[in-house]
Amino acid sequence: MFESVVFYAFGAVLLLSGLRVITARNPVHGALFLVLAFFTAAGLWLLLRAEFLAIALVVVYVGAVMVLFLFVVMMLDINLERVREGFWTNLPLALLVGVIMVWEMITVVAYHYFGTTPRQLPPGYSNTKELGRLLYTYYAYAFEVAAVILLVAIIAAIALTLRRRKDTRAQDPSLQVRARREERVRLVSMPAEKQ
Repeated sequence: MFESVVFYAFGAVLLLSGLRVITARNPVHGALFLVLAFFTAAGLWLLLRAEFLAIALVVVYVGAVMVLFLFVVMMLDINLERVREGFWTNLPLALLVGVIMVWEMITVVAYHYFGTTPRQLPPGYSNTKELGRLLYTYYAYAFEVAAVILLVAIIAAIALTLRRRKDTRAQDPSLQVRARREERVRLVSMPAEKQ
């Protein structure tokens, strides 16, 4: 009974925070609501006894991806009016995708209640070991492709932050390294004053 109450509470917080991610006017607030959604999703994973996935969700998404996303959102000068321009033109496509996702969730839940019963797990079963076995045997190619895509995303993020901007002052490290003491410091000899 207690697990059901906690599950529905986490589910409600997850739905509300997910809704606020797409309706928040400020992108930083949207990113913070996404962090809340990740934490509540990790709580749901813990309730489902998938501890490794819960910890990976918090460490990878909240600890790395969302921090990077927040820095990028705060660094870039985003024109919010321009972002909101295409809301009504993209609304029909968004509603269609939303209806498809709801239909998929309903079919999954209906299969869970009316389909076959889940298999019983052996006493020494470890979901972390099973996940590792699947990732590095059956899905090794997809795992490597995902790693390459993430590497390209990292390189693109670095390239975006290193672009030259006219409104900021920047120092050129190559000029700083080539500097010599004779060009920077001038020794002036002055007679000592007596008091």
